[in-house]
Amino acid sequence: MHADHVHATAGPPGAWTALRGPSARSRPARPSGAAPARGTAGRGPGTGGPPRGRLPGGQGGLRALHARARRAWDRPLTAYYLILGGSLLITVLGLVMVYSASQIKALQNGLAPTYFFRKQLLAAAIGTALLLVAARLPVKVLRALAYPLLAVSAFLLVLVQVPGIGETINGNTNWISLGGPFQAQPSEFAKLALVLWGADLLARKQHKKLLTQWKHLLVPLVPVTFVLLGLIMVGGDMGTTVVLTFVLFGLLWVAGAPTRLFAGVIGVTGALAVLFIKTSANRMSRLDCIGATDPGANDQCWQAVHGIYALANGGWFGAGLGASVEKWGELPEPHTDFIFAITGEELGLAGTLSVLALFAALGYAGIRVAGRTEDPFVRYAAGAVTTWITAQAVVNIGAVLGLLPIAGVPLPLFSYGGSALLPTMFAIGLLIAFARDEPGARAALAMRQPGVRWKTMRRRVKKRPSGER
Repeated sequence: MHADHVHATAGPPGAWTALRGPSARSRPARPSGAAPARGTAGRGPGTGGPPRGRLPGGQGGLRALHARARRAWDRPLTAYYLILGGSLLITVLGLVMVYSASQIKALQNGLAPTYFFRKQLLAAAIGTALLLVAARLPVKVLRALAYPLLAVSAFLLVLVQVPGIGETINGNTNWISLGGPFQAQPSEFAKLALVLWGADLLARKQHKKLLTQWKHLLVPLVPVTFVLLGLIMVGGDMGTTVVLTFVLFGLLWVAGAPTRLFAGVIGVTGALAVLFIKTSANRMSRLDCIGATDPGANDQCWQAVHGIYALANGGWFGAGLGASVEKWGELPEPHTDFIFAITGEELGLAGTLSVLALFAALGYAGIRVAGRTEDPFVRYAAGAVTTWITAQAVVNIGAVLGLLPIAGVPLPLFSYGGSALLPTMFAIGLLIAFARDEPGARAALAMRQPGVRWKTMRRRVKKRPSGER
């Protein structure tokens, strides 16, 4: 924020004194029991009038608070701390809720109560290492990784459909066994691949000034994305297909696609989505469960309805951590797709609103990073990552609330699942790296180093003349 803007919002230094009134140091002492000074009667506390120099109704305090909030939001490191702190809090709270929501499920399967929690904790540790690596990688290295990652993701998506290699879970064939209890879902890594490859492609075309032509804006971005969507849909994973489609829309939107072109892509994608839904009885039944309050004749809406029951049981502040009733076999997938419902039951409305606030802060910070950078690749990548995380969170939470059909996607950084957690934490590392490169952010971080701060403070101290005490 420029200095002139700050002064226009907060007022000149003298205005602060006028709003607060004269300081206690400038007021003359008055003996006990003496009458108030002339002209001040009726202006003190309890005398019926507002203090001198203050705006009625606390308007001065509100303006000061608003000015302080704007200065805080405009600081160079605001996005950096929001991304780092928000993602850390979501991940830690997710570990706590995975431990609470998965114990009964583990016991029902004859496993140790901490089985799912230990696997998620291991994935979080590996994801933290990936986050730190992503936060330190130069942009040139990230762009060099784009094409190999896309090729590997496409190969793994094809490999999933090979009999004997791909595994089917809950009707979807999109898993590859890694041996023992570990599995991988290539479609989750396809999201990261599309983000990096799409950002690199659009950045190179912008450098050559080709994005003003619609064919260069769409080709090969849209055809390659449709190939990935087709490979994922062969396995029946409609939820990941929706999220990947949102990533495509995010890239086109940040690239400045004309409204006509944008609407055309949305129309084609919507028509394909309707076709896929109409040709599947399972997907049609999920549409029928939107807003359902009864499980139905064949219990087809059992999961949706019991998700609402869990939220209703939580009330304002929840039944207490570990005290959920729905996780005792009533609510399917309590530690994955419907972990938000268990969070509402155990932590109440306060807990769910806290999770929503953390995702909102993360989304705001990502948008700010994309809007302030001058590097086209950083702009496209930050916009795509922000679209990915926020869209997936909306799809998951909307399904739990009964506002959207159940898509089978996890809540980012929160739900159980290492295949979803690892690429998401790598993407968060990208946002952290981009936020550190915001204008003024790198200098502000350098000033926070102890050595730099000490040297700066020593420079500011003036030498006293000899003999001065």
